[in-house]
Amino acid sequence: MLAAIITKILFLIAVIDPLGSVPVFLEATKELEERYKRKVAIRASILAFFILLFFILVGQFILEGMHVSLDAFQISGGVILFLFALTMIFGEGKPETEKHLIKDYKHVTVFPVAIPSISSPGAIMAVVLLTDNHLYSIQEQAITTSLVLFVVLITMFILLAASHVQKRIGDYGIVVISKVMGLILAAYAVQSILSGLRDFFQVAH
Repeated sequence: MLAAIITKILFLIAVIDPLGSVPVFLEATKELEERYKRKVAIRASILAFFILLFFILVGQFILEGMHVSLDAFQISGGVILFLFALTMIFGEGKPETEKHLIKDYKHVTVFPVAIPSISSPGAIMAVVLLTDNHLYSIQEQAITTSLVLFVVLITMFILLAASHVQKRIGDYGIVVISKVMGLILAAYAVQSILSGLRDFFQVAH
């Protein structure tokens, strides 16, 4: 049980990538006073959690309403996560990509800090996969939701200390860590694809 929880925490850290949000947050709030920066960090984290919670609660129902099978969902979810991981590994990296999205420095809490920096498409797909009604009990899904909240809180505290974090690690260090997170995410994505293919062909026979 403990091992499963630790694995989920590491996976959620990889997909949410708290350190990768630091340069995005600093760029987005560079024209704000310190007290407003703290407000943005707190509000963006709260908003991001509720976005992820929304998809935990209704994401699967939406997919099932579209008559998407569990196997197809696992495979497609794995493919999306894998492509997301590739952008983290081979692309400019999460920080640089999301800094380019900033157009309005007065309204950065929602975009790009909450979305897509914290609650990214990869994070949304990940939480839906981790709370699949066909694979996990209500208790397991509740634990996963608590872990999502835990990782978002870690992200919030890192953003609150963003200036210190950047001074300690530097932009280069943050990019390296983001790419390592991408490798972990890619491994999980491949496992999800393989599990979906295995189950599909077992049913087919």
